[in-house]
Amino acid sequence: MELVADMAERGVATSQPLDLVIFDFDGTLSDSGDWFVSVANDLAERFRFRKIAPDEVELLRRKSSREVIEFLGIARWKMPWIARYVRKLVSREAHRIELFPGTPNLLERLVETGVKLALVTSNSEANARKILGPQHAAQIHCYACGSSLFGKAPKFRRVLRKMGVAPNAALAIGDETRDVDAAREVGMRAGSVLWGYAAEDLLRGMSPDALFRTPEDILAYVSRHRG
Repeated sequence: MELVADMAERGVATSQPLDLVIFDFDGTLSDSGDWFVSVANDLAERFRFRKIAPDEVELLRRKSSREVIEFLGIARWKMPWIARYVRKLVSREAHRIELFPGTPNLLERLVETGVKLALVTSNSEANARKILGPQHAAQIHCYACGSSLFGKAPKFRRVLRKMGVAPNAALAIGDETRDVDAAREVGMRAGSVLWGYAAEDLLRGMSPDALFRTPEDILAYVSRHRG
């Protein structure tokens, strides 16, 4: 595990123990990347935006979330419609999407440290619970699902209020640039996993507070910052 930013530079108190970890879902806990690629051009045809050529997938992994939308020519007003349609597709095809190896053990061991867990995702709670399975879904203390693509910050604030946790006592973990942006907007610590959608060099350029190469790295970071 590698620290890539000094939180003191942003005025966030590093001495505050971590009480809450907020996970993204797709690309962070669930291995949905290949599924999304498999349906991307069907979505492009249905909602009339640019199709993705096979040799462009890696290129897009090195673009920010906003740059990807601009590259594909997706009108902002279409995005809520696309998101709702994708959630319906995931509901029908959840059997094709699995958790990343190590996710179940990570959730269980994090709970053992005493930290609370939350899930903030643009996917639906029903889909997340279906893919997690009842046992693993029960490890999550708070769900805030169905966020818009760039609407995670309000969901983060809602979770913090509900859980009674200060922003500097929470860590948001995701796999995209927008996850880092949203965490910083709220004043939370930001962690990025390197096994999801965005390429490592792009995430490194965002200077999150931590980069995680394995689920064990997350557990080690949280354990060190529990106080």
